[in-house]
Amino acid sequence: MCGIVGYIGEKQALKILIDGLKKLEYRGYDSAGVAVYNGAGIDIKKTKGRLKDLEEKLEGQEVLGTIGIGHTRWATHGAPSDQNAHPHPNSNQTITIVHNGIIENYLEIKEELINKGYKFSSETDTEVIVHLIDSYYNNDPVDAVIKAMDKLEGSYALGVLFKDHPDQLIAARKDSPLVVGLGKGENFIASDIPAILQYTRDVYLLEDEEIVILTKDDVKILNKEKEEINREIFKVTWDVAAAEKGGYEHFMIKEIFEQPKVVKDTLMPRLPENQNKVVLDNIKLSKKELENINKIYIIGCGTAYYAGLIGKYLLERIARIPVVAEVASEFRYRDPVLDDKTLMIVLSQSGETADTLAALRLAKKAGSRVLGIVNVVGSSIAREADDVLYTWAGPEIAVASTKAYSAQLACMYLLTTHIALEMGKITEDRFKELREELYKLPEKVDVVLKQSEKIKKLAEDYINSKNVFCVGRGLDYMVSMEGSLKLKEVAYVHSEPYAAGELKHGPIALIEDVSLVIGILTQESLYEKTISNLKEIKARGGKVLAITLEGNTEIEKTADEVIYIPETPWIFTSLLANIPQQLFAYYMATALGHDVDKPRNLAKSVTVE
Repeated sequence: MCGIVGYIGEKQALKILIDGLKKLEYRGYDSAGVAVYNGAGIDIKKTKGRLKDLEEKLEGQEVLGTIGIGHTRWATHGAPSDQNAHPHPNSNQTITIVHNGIIENYLEIKEELINKGYKFSSETDTEVIVHLIDSYYNNDPVDAVIKAMDKLEGSYALGVLFKDHPDQLIAARKDSPLVVGLGKGENFIASDIPAILQYTRDVYLLEDEEIVILTKDDVKILNKEKEEINREIFKVTWDVAAAEKGGYEHFMIKEIFEQPKVVKDTLMPRLPENQNKVVLDNIKLSKKELENINKIYIIGCGTAYYAGLIGKYLLERIARIPVVAEVASEFRYRDPVLDDKTLMIVLSQSGETADTLAALRLAKKAGSRVLGIVNVVGSSIAREADDVLYTWAGPEIAVASTKAYSAQLACMYLLTTHIALEMGKITEDRFKELREELYKLPEKVDVVLKQSEKIKKLAEDYINSKNVFCVGRGLDYMVSMEGSLKLKEVAYVHSEPYAAGELKHGPIALIEDVSLVIGILTQESLYEKTISNLKEIKARGGKVLAITLEGNTEIEKTADEVIYIPETPWIFTSLLANIPQQLFAYYMATALGHDVDKPRNLAKSVTVE
């Protein structure tokens, strides 16, 4: 949510700011703006809408200067509007800020500032910050920002310009991501690395409650006591092309087709040939350590939560360990039982998901061990978890997650087989069989993707479906949750997942001749039962699109259409069965003319509660 870019150097700042914001569009936004120091004052341009609207507004105007900040806003406090867009200045426009996050005590601070004579022109919590900094300002920018930080409650990443100090860009963060890019004769700030990758591969990853002073030739990181912090430079190894479309029409379809490589990159380094073990990077989960764990929680939001549900099912059935999977946004509000014998597994593509971070911190406070499964190296979860298992998916730009989900499932497969082997729940021979099947997964993903044209036609055929229901049993039900979410996210189609056995307990009343049911049947022990449920749907006029394993041709007697995936042991079918759902949602969304990479009201990284 929201995107921040800042520049200080010798080049004109405006183009760099706009280019950086374009790289952050995937985060979701409803307005955009820039502020540039022009030698006399801070020139602010902002507007409701997309970056193209801002660029149109800038046409014919000279916005000159070599230091500036930019922002894309996703509305939290105050509706999308020109006035609520960032950057926000103080009353005399001597201080200007951009902000990502939510200030929880902003109303209290706003009332105090109003009583001191401050006037507000927006509905945002962000404007409170700039007036608060102004109230503390005594020609020392860092001191004013630190005093404001002491007063603020909530999350923030800040970029701040001071008219009186045109050779400095000030930044700070707490619970919202911010990176510093290091150049020669120029330096940068950004919410995420893609925004500055075309200019530098050397970055500092900021920690909570750190303040940064950037000049064109220097970067200083301070703590709130103004003590300088030495930080190791993080070198970005992935190529800028990884964040570009590469000839595909949208990032989403590009990322769907990257999944064979993603699954291979995530699995293969951890499954060395001729070794009867899973190499979980530097994570130690030996039998002795596992025996000290009396409960496991798996925590995530949205797609990551659905991957966690599959992890729960596998760990319980294969490793025979009881597991609780919960949505992060609800977890801490029920006073969960956590102690030093608890293992919490948290899943997040960005590593910055606010609710997931809050659950992690609650577990850490209770002395629990936390294992993070994340995609972004150096993200908050990666830094704060005790152990990290990276999903080597590369940058995922489309808002709707696809390849990251497959990589998360791959990690759950690795964890399950490792724990089952360590605890003696599977033999070495069985482990070898599972390892060989995991080796085959990338190739099988490719086989499924080769059916994209067929799936495109099916999506177009069913484009007028009034309601879509995604059903299955066991692991298939959990996969149906993710498929239903994708239809909601990008196609804006009303879609609901149901356990197939629950249809007769109410949902079947919704079935009519304009209904489409996507049935997933990959679990051999539940296959016949699910077919019976699909027959009940057909009897009530519903259309059935089935996803099942090669060889299950009997389903053709019941379903209107069938998509086959390669024969695979039940443990690993979820990854393959989901890919047709991704393609179906993508093609239905494009046929409906939707902005697939930036669906309405959504953001890539939910960094506020």
